Amino acid sequence: MSQTVLLVIDIGNTNVSLGIFDYTNAEGKLSQHWRLSTHREQTSDEVAIAIHTLFDHEGRSVSEVTDVIISSVVPPVVPIWERVSTKLFDRPPYVVGPGMRTGMPVRYDNPHEVGADRIVNAVAAYEIYGGPIIAVDFGTATTFDCISRDGEYMGGVICPGIHISMEALFERASKLHRVEIARPKSVIGKTTTGALQSGLLYGYAGLVDAMVERIRPELGEDARVIATGGLARRIASESRAIESVAPFLTLEGLRILFEKNR
Repeated sequence: MSQTVLLVIDIGNTNVSLGIFDYTNAEGKLSQHWRLSTHREQTSDEVAIAIHTLFDHEGRSVSEVTDVIISSVVPPVVPIWERVSTKLFDRPPYVVGPGMRTGMPVRYDNPHEVGADRIVNAVAAYEIYGGPIIAVDFGTATTFDCISRDGEYMGGVICPGIHISMEALFERASKLHRVEIARPKSVIGKTTTGALQSGLLYGYAGLVDAMVERIRPELGEDARVIATGGLARRIASESRAIESVAPFLTLEGLRILFEKNR
């Protein structure tokens, strides 16, 4: 039997995350991972060249890929990535959406409103950590996805992401400037940079802690909290609620969904 090599692709509003899972003895292990900027105007040829370049840089060949799975919160680009899959790998991809088996009941008033990335994160969080659990994703939006003890997707919370908040502030306040999101010397800023860093870092850590405090009475006081996304580790270091960071939670979730549907 030929070895399975799975390419997972998560298309977000800001970035596209990709990963290769190599399967040995039916167990998939993440071997490579990359992040690209999301460009809605890119053609399938441009995307294909980018993927070729990533594979070549790691000494891999696109001919190794046996399966592809995609999740996306940017519907217009999905057909482009589907064409890329057919061109490069000679097979249509699995696409996370209605009709895909997740093994997770969705207790949302309208299940079709839930973003694909949120379902992927929820499935991964429950499969890896069990429930009840709260998965916090620091992406374009900061989202809280809540999974019950019995593995049901109960809903969640959506807040503006850190970078969106920062950009909105800079657009409206002419004397403020962009800063690195880093730990300032003190909570009380002695410079504009320090004050901004304090507000962004400690403000979002406080947001997480306050939201978790409010969610737990509804979900379960023993609900664990995990974080993922680009700024997860930085915020987790200042949060009392976040117990662990899972930087590849979404990629692992795509692997799990592939295994449930192949």
